[in-house]
Amino acid sequence: MKHHVTLTVSSLLSILFFSLHWADEVARGLEPGTIAGAGGLAILAVWLCGTVVFAESRWGLVIVLLGAILASGVPILHMTGRGLVLGRYGFTGNTSGQLGMLFWVWTNIALGASGMLSVVLSVRALWKTWRVR
Repeated sequence: MKHHVTLTVSSLLSILFFSLHWADEVARGLEPGTIAGAGGLAILAVWLCGTVVFAESRWGLVIVLLGAILASGVPILHMTGRGLVLGRYGFTGNTSGQLGMLFWVWTNIALGASGMLSVVLSVRALWKTWRVR
């Protein structure tokens, strides 16, 4: 199995899930969606460059590792306090609200799982590069 290919795929999935999660929060009004979000765009751009452009270098692996740690932390941050679907996240009893919440919770879980996989794979790849030295 090509571990760099697996790391690239898992990192790209984390980037996709992160962007879907962020877009859902902006659409729900949980995030402002203003120019203040440019920092998030910069994070996504650097993470994407580390995954696609610099995938074979140590710097690329470090960027992927940092992005994966952030991705793993998103669901943890959302689970603190009252939990995923309680509190300010606007759970409503209607069907469209339930489907929206299902999507929001699913992106949290998928982001955390793909992020944790990317953490393991990037640490493994970094360990191999330092061990070869």
